Amino acid sequence: MKDLVSRFISWILVIDLAVVLASFVWFLAAVVGQSMNLNLGLNLWYSLWNPLILPAISILMAGAIASGIVGWLGRRFGADPS
Repeated sequence: MKDLVSRFISWILVIDLAVVLASFVWFLAAVVGQSMNLNLGLNLWYSLWNPLILPAISILMAGAIASGIVGWLGRRFGADPS
């Protein structure tokens, strides 16, 4: 059961990483487009910052910190890390 939950959380974090990376690429393209007077959705990106992108970044950071803590505790107390 623990392994199943761990895999599920790992997949959620992988999908979340893909969302964060895609939003970063979109932001870069929109900023470059804005400098060339092309509308590539920078205003839409800004409107999605609070409800979508910021929580995705926060979940990714929390998952990375939690993974590090669990790994550290596993090594510290000699538990099986898998």
